[in-house]
Amino acid sequence: MPGDSYEVSNQTIKQPPASLREKIKFLGPGFILSASIVGSGELIATTTLGAKAGFVAFWIIIVSCLVKVAVQLEYGKHAILTGETPMQAFNKLPGVRLGKGTWAVWLLFFLISLKIIQLGGMVGSTAIVLNMLFPIFPISAWVCITAIVSAALIFKGYYVLIEKGSLLMIAAFTVFTIAALFVLRYTDYNFGWGEVWQGLQFKFPPHVVAVAFGAFGITGVASDEIIAYNYWCLEKGYAAYTGPRTNDEPWKKRAKGWIKVMYLDATVAMIIYTSVTAAFYLLGAAVLHHKSVVPEGNQVIETLALMYTQTLGPGARTLYLVGAFFVLFSSVFASNAAWSRLFPDIFGRLGWINFEDQAVRKKVIAIFSWIIPVVWAMMFFFIHAPVLMILSGGIVGSIMLFLVVYAGIHFKKERHKILRSGLFYDIAFWLSVISILSVGVYGLVQIFA
Repeated sequence: MPGDSYEVSNQTIKQPPASLREKIKFLGPGFILSASIVGSGELIATTTLGAKAGFVAFWIIIVSCLVKVAVQLEYGKHAILTGETPMQAFNKLPGVRLGKGTWAVWLLFFLISLKIIQLGGMVGSTAIVLNMLFPIFPISAWVCITAIVSAALIFKGYYVLIEKGSLLMIAAFTVFTIAALFVLRYTDYNFGWGEVWQGLQFKFPPHVVAVAFGAFGITGVASDEIIAYNYWCLEKGYAAYTGPRTNDEPWKKRAKGWIKVMYLDATVAMIIYTSVTAAFYLLGAAVLHHKSVVPEGNQVIETLALMYTQTLGPGARTLYLVGAFFVLFSSVFASNAAWSRLFPDIFGRLGWINFEDQAVRKKVIAIFSWIIPVVWAMMFFFIHAPVLMILSGGIVGSIMLFLVVYAGIHFKKERHKILRSGLFYDIAFWLSVISILSVGVYGLVQIFA
């Protein structure tokens, strides 16, 4: 079936749904993306920025969530129209080739390898939460257990399991966080629209440049998550349902129909993660900044618990820890699912494995679903500083956005030869590109100047 392979043939063709009710049945890639997004970036990077800057940097988080979506959609469109994996597409970008791989594939391989530090911070943060819930085991043991459980859940590689599991894990904590923000109005940390408006004035406190740059790279749709969206669109079946490219009117009509479904999927995901990200930031700005407390080291989870115990009362601590586990583990879970596809795909472009062979692909994905979380765990044991690890990964992600945007522009140029988009989308895409590049260049200048 299309969801378990990358097969695109006349036998996989399916007409796109016309009604909203029917379209909803085909949503899913965005849920996996949301599970990856609503994790360490929101729980740790976003609240750390709020704790350091107060309300004034709120606009950075909102912009981060909104401006990358158009580029994400271009990757989804490319998957639907071509049936290509992201690394197949990257390997067709113009430029120097090193062996069988283009410069773009090699550069992505290098950058995504650096982000291993970030994911090690995620695994470590999850283990810290589990240790606080069940102190019978030390953090080191929970790190190993987290890695093993993540690997076991992804091992079979079933798309449906990943999609449903992701949806379940983000739902409970989303409701819990928004409830905490609502209750804030009845505490000493209450804030009004004046503070929110202050945070939307595009002011930038110089002392939080590094944290803000890292948060921009990790909140909203991060660079690696934009790439991963391609895999989930393929495995959901959007490309298979569209069928082999023929460029005739029936094919174009199917393609436009499934692109509309993908638009809805991405929009629903954006609403989910933007809402939760905004809530995390406001909680951090209202509670942690007010108390002059910044999440650091292994005390990060205990510090973040203040956002809930100061609003919902001391009894909320356990509920918060349960919720924090789900939101952090959902990131580990979804990221492992994506990375166990991304690295084999890269190796396939470099000629190290045959990623086109379905049997080989499934076997290699299964192997990497074990290797990757083990490497993450080892990284945490080596560095043992979750906030630093996560923010450093965000900085790498911000740099990687330059490559992701460049590829997106190329995909758009090639797609226009097949299927043109509307004026509104074109405007949104170029605004997205300009915004990402502007923030990226500014951040790099401020950090390395």
